[in-house]
Amino acid sequence: MRHAKAEPFASTDHERALTDRGRREAVEAGRYLSERGVVPDHVVVSSAKRTMGTWAAMTEALESTPTVVADDAVYAGSVDVVLETLRLVPEDARVVVFVGHQPAIGYLAHLLDDGAGDHEALHQMLHGFATASMAFFDVEVAWADLAEESGRLVDFRPGSA
Repeated sequence: MRHAKAEPFASTDHERALTDRGRREAVEAGRYLSERGVVPDHVVVSSAKRTMGTWAAMTEALESTPTVVADDAVYAGSVDVVLETLRLVPEDARVVVFVGHQPAIGYLAHLLDDGAGDHEALHQMLHGFATASMAFFDVEVAWADLAEESGRLVDFRPGSA
């Protein structure tokens, strides 16, 4: 997931917080997960204020208490850094949520896609990864083996432009 809408400026980029609209987007994203029975048990979140705020607002609609890892490396990291971080997810984690930033989040989604998933979801994803967008993948490899084309895109929820 890409973080929800954030303010354009703060003392540093890392400190940019969610706007009121962003908070509403994040709560709706949490509802989307809840309505579909998606129950995360592990979450990796960039350490930026806007991603942490996105996850915090999402939890209002969720009935799970997953392990949450705030990671400085994925804040400004490339898709390779994000992929390496996700490879460290505990082996027993079944449903993982990643909340990050563009462009890494979009690159990651395209990298993971094996091309055999939901064509409408792929079509939507190819039109951009706006704030609060979420791509859903079925991953059948161990987290440590996560690699290019190791996930099947099964849903895409476009965010706001």
